Amino acid sequence: MFHRAVYLTGATASGKTAVGVALAQRINAEVVALDSMTLYRGMDIGTAKPTLEERGGIAHHLIDVLDPWESASVAEYRNWALRSAAEIEGRGRRVLFVGGTALYLKALLRGLFEGPAAVPELRLELEVEADRIGSEGLHARLAAIDPPTAARLHPNDRRRLIRALEVITVTGRPLSELQTEHERVAPAEVAVFALHRPRQELHDRINRRVLAMFEDGFVDEVRRLKDGLRPMGSVPAQGVGYREVLEHLETGLPLRETVSLIQARTRQFAKRQETWFRGLAEVKLWSVEASESPDLIAERLASRLDGGN
Repeated sequence: MFHRAVYLTGATASGKTAVGVALAQRINAEVVALDSMTLYRGMDIGTAKPTLEERGGIAHHLIDVLDPWESASVAEYRNWALRSAAEIEGRGRRVLFVGGTALYLKALLRGLFEGPAAVPELRLELEVEADRIGSEGLHARLAAIDPPTAARLHPNDRRRLIRALEVITVTGRPLSELQTEHERVAPAEVAVFALHRPRQELHDRINRRVLAMFEDGFVDEVRRLKDGLRPMGSVPAQGVGYREVLEHLETGLPLRETVSLIQARTRQFAKRQETWFRGLAEVKLWSVEASESPDLIAERLASRLDGGN
């Protein structure tokens, strides 16, 4: 089912939302958000969550499904996406994923390696060992038997370090090896397009978007989340923009510096996204010009989907 869907991705501020709505109108599709932050209720301005007006009458799914103190795994997102896709196809419409969360995209295209079930006794042993030698010692042990996994895990990420060692003990094989076997590239005909703009234009769009966020009341949004019924979860609180405004509210960091910091970190985030998309074989870069309207970009995409060039 995920291979029948259409995917529209790209770096933050590349124009995915407006193009996605215009494309959905042309191909009789409903949109499923491919975004780890728009899942959260109340996180609207800082995530550039599309308003009802911006959705243009197109049904959008997997938006506002979690409270900001909750969390969801990639596997849970994938299950929700599968259910949404089945419902959309059941209505005789196409499924259009729109968003820029690369881990979600990869999980939909290639599946998700979940590994063996947890073994409570073994996990307890590893917890005790972690207490004895510390997270850095645990990381060094993992590096000796599974260097690729150790290289991508932070030495203080105790939970994932323990899981990696647990998998090796249960299966007798490194987690990196098992994950590589599971990563079969999706068929070439799967429609995955990443909007691509010239670097300076993208940077200008990011800078303008951040300024607009503050004009629209971003600080008040974060203040409401901070003073809500329960504290924000670690994932939403570390989102680009939210982390910096929380720091502004808690430490008094000048607002001008906060704005500049968010602009810089958002540009860095966009660069990481583009690197991800270039490294994913299924993704087709779709160059767009500053002068092109969302409708024109969507028209070109729809033509491509219909078999045009």
